[in-house]
Amino acid sequence: MRRFDGRVVMVTGAARGIGLGIVERLTSEGAAVAVADLDIEAGRAVAERLTGEGRKAVAVTCDVTSPESVAATVGEVVERLGRPDVLVNNAGGGLSLPDFDELTTGDWHRQLDVTLMGAVHCVQAALPHLSASPYGGAVVSVGSINGLAPFGSLAYSAGKAGLVNLTQNLAARYARRGVRFNVVTPGTTRTRAWDDQPDALERIEPTIPLGRIGRPADIAAAVAFLASDDAAWITGVTLPVDGGALLGAGRAFQNTDGEGAAAHGG
Repeated sequence: MRRFDGRVVMVTGAARGIGLGIVERLTSEGAAVAVADLDIEAGRAVAERLTGEGRKAVAVTCDVTSPESVAATVGEVVERLGRPDVLVNNAGGGLSLPDFDELTTGDWHRQLDVTLMGAVHCVQAALPHLSASPYGGAVVSVGSINGLAPFGSLAYSAGKAGLVNLTQNLAARYARRGVRFNVVTPGTTRTRAWDDQPDALERIEPTIPLGRIGRPADIAAAVAFLASDDAAWITGVTLPVDGGALLGAGRAFQNTDGEGAAAHGG
């Protein structure tokens, strides 16, 4: 399929993990993709690998916690690729933080700045361009099932829950301007976030109804659908991509003290 021929897509947190899976999928479907990441060298390596054979990708530096950095990034995307038609808010992984009763105000700000406010900054900067897209603009944010059920990791989960509500409100507010907003909520997905927990995935896998840990390509397929014209009449939805993990409503991942065993998603 070439659902994104002629379209420009900006993906944040795109150099690794789920973000990398998303840019691989979208470039394979014809999109010109801006690989936006704080690690510009990793982003350049991705862009260089993906460019060619009818595919186009450029690397741009982006710190989603800084509105000034995000505005500069969007300006660079416009200059190098053209007006973005699609924004994918993927940046926003879980930080290593203490349990709830030890969380400081600074801890909360550090997590929410990337998990929730990063998406706010990106939407604010890209919205004028998305509204002018001849295809109709689309924003797909990558949340987590942590934002939908009590899986623990409270600051991360609260940010992801806020992202769902933000998406619903933006969908209602900007529908008449032709911009759609949707969110994909991954379950446990095999990324570098699990590298320092070698046994965790083995413990989690048997609890997933569909019998395996997710792959970045699983999330990328859902993002590509919601960003494409196949979802032209869909806005404001939350799409779990979790192998059925939500069917357990988080119980399998709860410790006796109520703190989650692990964060899910990116």
